[in-house]
Amino acid sequence: MTLAAYLQLDVDPPSSQNGFQKGRGEEALFAMTERQEAWTTDEIRTLALETLDERLARYRLRQPKQEHQMVQSIERYGQVSPIVVCLHEEEVVVIDGFKRLRAARSLQGMSSLAARRMDVDEQGAKAAIYNLNRIGVRPAELEEAWIVHALVREDGLSQVEAAQLLGRHKSWVNRRLAMLERLCPAAREELRLGLLTPALARQLTRLPRGNQADALQTARDASLTSRELSGVVDLLLSSSTTEQTSFVLCDPRRALRQADDRYVHYWDPRLSVAGNRVAKRLSLLLDCLAKMQSWLRYQGRGDLQACDREPLASGFERLTQEGRVVAEAAEDFLKELKLP
Repeated sequence: MTLAAYLQLDVDPPSSQNGFQKGRGEEALFAMTERQEAWTTDEIRTLALETLDERLARYRLRQPKQEHQMVQSIERYGQVSPIVVCLHEEEVVVIDGFKRLRAARSLQGMSSLAARRMDVDEQGAKAAIYNLNRIGVRPAELEEAWIVHALVREDGLSQVEAAQLLGRHKSWVNRRLAMLERLCPAAREELRLGLLTPALARQLTRLPRGNQADALQTARDASLTSRELSGVVDLLLSSSTTEQTSFVLCDPRRALRQADDRYVHYWDPRLSVAGNRVAKRLSLLLDCLAKMQSWLRYQGRGDLQACDREPLASGFERLTQEGRVVAEAAEDFLKELKLP
């Protein structure tokens, strides 16, 4: 693709086979340089969508909800602000405006976008992705981490140099770098593809990398929210046995219910006052039984010391006796409820 096509200039390409179309002749090189320099940074030009390079999009997180909102906005109001590009290796590379570009490509009849040019190199373009978004909606922490990782690990900058380029302190760069490198490869790839939300990824970084894949699979299978995953991560970090970890991963919501000491009974309009009172007692009893069952099954004697056994023995004896009595009474009551 020629630079003239990128800038949509009304010029005729040279007829020579080694001319401007292939970008090899001296005349073509001169023409490219001249037209590139002619595009000033304060000038807005219209660029064809197929000429825009999205190589830097990997440093921004895909957020389908926001992209859908952008499609609706462009459909209703058109393009409000130009995208930002730079010229690199004879390509027009997008720096800012990836959601606008994806939205435009999804809309029928839209073939171009307005753009303004920044005069930066590749490292400067990565820094601009961060700096252009510091006002308004700031980049997510993990987006900042992607940029820092690219500057330090891919471009070979020191953390001090990256901090100066981004206008931040070295400690900020160090924290962002560590955040991304704490993610396991599977989570990092899903994050890049937009399959994993930043909120879920942030929770996963609290776990050791070796445990993140299992937690990621659990979050996917159970469709956990970021708040639920935060609770699951807390339980995994506090698990002291393999059985506890397996229970949390296999049935995360049940584990969360058992770990939640707070119980709130919501009034059921289908029940009478007496019915709601019984429902409240029943829910509290079932909640306590579930917690006791989990403790007996996964912790039990491991949490207690020798001095605890004798004082607790009488309580557990009463629990077994009262449990049998309540179970028999509940069975009889259940039969009565089922009578016509």
